[in-house]
Amino acid sequence: MLDKRIEAAIRRVVGVGGEKFSVPQTLDEAIQYSVFPGGARIRPTILLSVAVACGDDIPRLADAAAAALEMIHCASLVHDDLPCFDNAETRRGKLSVHNKFGEPTAVLVGDSLIANAFGVIAKASEKDPVRATKLISLLSKYTGFPNGICAGQAWETETNVDLSAYHQTKTGALFIAATQMGAASAGHDPEPWFELGARIGEAFQVADDLLDVLCSEDETGKPAGQDLVNQRPNAVSAYGVDGAKQKLRNILGGAIASIPSCPGEAKLAEMVKLQSNRLLPKEHMKPVA
Repeated sequence: MLDKRIEAAIRRVVGVGGEKFSVPQTLDEAIQYSVFPGGARIRPTILLSVAVACGDDIPRLADAAAAALEMIHCASLVHDDLPCFDNAETRRGKLSVHNKFGEPTAVLVGDSLIANAFGVIAKASEKDPVRATKLISLLSKYTGFPNGICAGQAWETETNVDLSAYHQTKTGALFIAATQMGAASAGHDPEPWFELGARIGEAFQVADDLLDVLCSEDETGKPAGQDLVNQRPNAVSAYGVDGAKQKLRNILGGAIASIPSCPGEAKLAEMVKLQSNRLLPKEHMKPVA
């Protein structure tokens, strides 16, 4: 099962085991709190699913890539929740990191996870330094600016927002990273995997916009109605609830059709359908066929 593999990979690299010097205990506790227990681990699941579909000939490298990607995702959540951005009180059904540990510690948690993520891949580079370098490059590209989640966050401060560009960078970037890094970890060309990642990412952003409008905090584990409160661009405000639902179905149908030819193509298509059907509670939307 990929779930156990992913969790083991993340636990191996998040923490201070083996350090020779004493460490700030509050920061260590806050880092653990931000990563465990995790959410659905969708991004590393996609990454490893693509790696397996492409042969997964260096599992240690794929595991490192998956763990690093999840560390970046967790860091982005900690930073998103800060008072300067969403000022969210909760995340994953518990207090947000800054609410539990204070704002300075939350900033350091995000910074630590981002910095350490690249080191995780570097440490796993012995068997194939060329692949590892490509993985680091992809992770950097989709974390920073202009193609990464930093650009996505910046769109929220603009007066005129390109909704497609916003979705692709805010949410899509790490899904593109997942598909391309999965392929690269197995020695495949990452470029053909861009469209799959972009479509999955856009679907998740549209789904998140729908969740923000349709669902309660009890269902999502985070405050509802935040897009309206923070005046953020939102697919529901652009297309309406029914229009956003139809757009989501169209995106997901295109995602499955875009899977590049690979040995595990059929299994990968089933995984995409499975993850897609986890986007919304059943009472809000029909499953993807």
